Amino acid sequence: MIASICRRQLLRLRQIPSAAGINPSRPNPSDALLSHACSSAALVGVPVSKPCPTTISYLISCGLPPAAASACKRRIRSTAKADAVRALFRTYGFTDADITEVVRRKAWILTLDPDRILRPKLDLFASLRIKPRRLATAPNLLDRSLDKHLLPRIQFLRGIIGSDGDVGSAIYRAPRALQVDLDKRMRPVVDALRRLGLPDKSISKLLTIEMSVLTLSVDRITQIFDDVKVLGLGVTDTGFVYGIRLFCNLSRETWLRKVALYRSFGVSEGDLQKAIKRQPTILHLSDENIKKKLRFFLDDLKFELSEVMERPVLIDYSLEKTIIPRCAVISVLMRERKIDPNIKLPSALLGSAKGFSKRYVLRHAQDVPDVVKAYEGKIAFEGFRDGDVLVPLKP
Repeated sequence: MIASICRRQLLRLRQIPSAAGINPSRPNPSDALLSHACSSAALVGVPVSKPCPTTISYLISCGLPPAAASACKRRIRSTAKADAVRALFRTYGFTDADITEVVRRKAWILTLDPDRILRPKLDLFASLRIKPRRLATAPNLLDRSLDKHLLPRIQFLRGIIGSDGDVGSAIYRAPRALQVDLDKRMRPVVDALRRLGLPDKSISKLLTIEMSVLTLSVDRITQIFDDVKVLGLGVTDTGFVYGIRLFCNLSRETWLRKVALYRSFGVSEGDLQKAIKRQPTILHLSDENIKKKLRFFLDDLKFELSEVMERPVLIDYSLEKTIIPRCAVISVLMRERKIDPNIKLPSALLGSAKGFSKRYVLRHAQDVPDVVKAYEGKIAFEGFRDGDVLVPLKP
């Protein structure tokens, strides 16, 4: 029945002369219509149960694996238009990998009019300096109405955040937040932040660094405020914004589990509260990461627990990329008698990469070339010496 309806509809359409004087019964090579089996059904809006070979073939040419291409539910009626869309993306700096990511996430984008629909949106995001690679991870934004959706939300953000540079940074960090409803979500969240006492300057900062807060419910925002206040932070404290940022991405259950993990190492409630207040991101680390770092500090470096918790940024540093290379440098300098073996190691490990390099690597690079090798990971850190005896790391 469906097949006969499709054939009759297709025959009727072929009898209608084209406006350009082209016989529509003859295929247009540049348009590359889908095979008869899927295009005829598509003409009357009938869903096709089998994947369309032409669509699959085209999506594979875009870089999609066959399984993903076969799973696509959309039909590409014109490969010429799809080619034009891909060409447009390239003019805006999208790489082939970026375009593949767009197609993987939203193949429907290939069916949109490149100049009328896509170009104005790409111009908008380019003016906000949002890199193509980031936009490729949120192609739904390109499917939204420019006048009814994107511009009203961006104008709203401008009124709170300020400069287009900061608005662009906010969108870059959380592009999906731009999809939420303006009146049902964005405005109520900002109103709630103000009602709970957060200054406008802090709201601007919060949206710049964590715009995903706009995706939360007002009830969740209220709960987050209560959780941050438990850390001893007030709404006017600089750290309050970062506390909100932390809990935006951390469920209450996860927070309580991580608190229990730190407590299992013997950290007191008061010391943990102070540490989180100074460095909220120590709750963002995975459980295994926390265990690994604390065991290294306590068992291998023989730090006191209080020394670590007084400097919680140490827990936030990468063990492999920061802590261990710095330990290797200091170990080499101790071996060469270039620094006091009784140096306060917890404090020595602190600071930016540039500061540490200037203080311990560049200063001694001429006399002790091994410090450079140690900093680059070419000399393994095996432990510190107690006098002339090496105290090796635990296996």
